[in-house]
Amino acid sequence: MNKRLHAIARVLPRPEHLEDAREAIRAIVDRTRAEPGCLEFRVNEDVTDGSLHLYEEWANAEALRYHHEQPYTQHVFRRYEEWLAEPVRLIELTPVA
Repeated sequence: MNKRLHAIARVLPRPEHLEDAREAIRAIVDRTRAEPGCLEFRVNEDVTDGSLHLYEEWANAEALRYHHEQPYTQHVFRRYEEWLAEPVRLIELTPVA
């Protein structure tokens, strides 16, 4: 089934890499929003712990998969390996009502 997909990603950088992670995500926002199937891509920060939260809305799961395969997204993922305090938590949601 080709259902719309909502995703929430929680990214928790180590404090010394918070600005690095912010900038890396900011650098891909426009390209991500221009991708086919991207309906929404917003980045917010939890001021209590420095975690970054990406709210994403995609036309379908294939569009999100396409995003994850892009070189600029892969570059950020590689940088996460050294920057993050814990693995990214990605929650994929589909509308039920």
